[in-house]
Amino acid sequence: MNDDQRALSDITMLDLCDEKGQLMGKLMGDMGARVIKIEPPSGARARSIGPFLNDEDDPEYSLYFWANNTSKESITLNLESEGGQSIFRQLASKANVVLESFDPGYLSSLGLDYASLSADNPELIMTSLTGFGQDGPYRDYKTSDIVALAMGGVMHSCGYDDVPGSPPIRPSGGHGYMIGAHYALMGTLMALNWRDMTGEGQYVDASIHEACSCTTEAAMPQYMYNGDVVHRQTGRHHGVASTPKTLCATSDGKFVNVFAVFTSLHAWRTLVTWMDSEDMAEDLTDEKYLDMAAMRTRSGPEVSHAYDVLRRFIASHPADYIYRGSQERKFPWGVVRSPDETLDDPHLWERGFFEEVEHPEIGQSFVYPGRPYVFSKTPWQTRRAPLLGEHNKKVYGQDLGISDTELEGLVSSGVI
Repeated sequence: MNDDQRALSDITMLDLCDEKGQLMGKLMGDMGARVIKIEPPSGARARSIGPFLNDEDDPEYSLYFWANNTSKESITLNLESEGGQSIFRQLASKANVVLESFDPGYLSSLGLDYASLSADNPELIMTSLTGFGQDGPYRDYKTSDIVALAMGGVMHSCGYDDVPGSPPIRPSGGHGYMIGAHYALMGTLMALNWRDMTGEGQYVDASIHEACSCTTEAAMPQYMYNGDVVHRQTGRHHGVASTPKTLCATSDGKFVNVFAVFTSLHAWRTLVTWMDSEDMAEDLTDEKYLDMAAMRTRSGPEVSHAYDVLRRFIASHPADYIYRGSQERKFPWGVVRSPDETLDDPHLWERGFFEEVEHPEIGQSFVYPGRPYVFSKTPWQTRRAPLLGEHNKKVYGQDLGISDTELEGLVSSGVI
């Protein structure tokens, strides 16, 4: 595949992001952009985060770094040195996009803010992803992934309703940063679209706090329009009123998430017929339950009883039988999967989701989670994350015309 066939093959971006925003550059690099990751001479902090290949605590073996920095080039540069600032301005004058996630005001203190850089490159787009944005009363507050999920309202809806007084819990690690990075990425792509139409660059101020606050499902609308506060429910959507438990244990020790049981009279009859074919419908064939299904009743003693019968039916079968049978009958049910079960999913393999990525420096290849979308005209492709400073000679020599002798001097003086 020719690189110029990819969606963002004409874009060059400088990536200054830490863990908060590194996903942006990865996704854009996988879509064809040339992403130059600028790291301090000691390396990005993400390189010190495990797990590590073969449990070797080596910055080149961080699986966390590998996963979040595919398809990038790496150069080292000390932005706090005058020489480093001069070099960065040269790079920015040639780039289309700068991605950064420093604290508000940091780049301004170095003379590398958007106003300064865009004076030399009016078409430049800079996206800053921070915890709370560039202004407002929380501007200088510190964040972390768990703070983002807590302050953004996501955690309020995550937890258990079958343990009295139980606190909210966080979703899996990284979700807050990922939510912020996805919204910042969308903003960057919109800014690129505007630039293509007008020739004008712009500054994108992205807030993880605001991004998370946009993803609280029904919680915010329920309060804004009805004054209702939703409450947490184990393994299912939050709700203003309690709904039946949807996690059902199976005979092989797994769980199936059951949903859309009472969406229509036809759906109810389909479910009861399935259960009755195995003599496990109990009294659900009674006519009194038809009104409940037709009215799409969500709570009450009859609903609770119906779910109890359904749980007994599910508990007598293995998870895969219930999953396949429910999907054949058009019910949106699914098995709660572990990571190893996802890796063995034939559907993902058939669609080419997983990607074999070569690591020639160690003579191995590894399976990576791949593209979350399929382009019909602009194929997706990935390559391994870069080694620290792997592309110093290419970027400094070929792009900026710095000689080997000058490069040695910049290394010895601590600029790179």
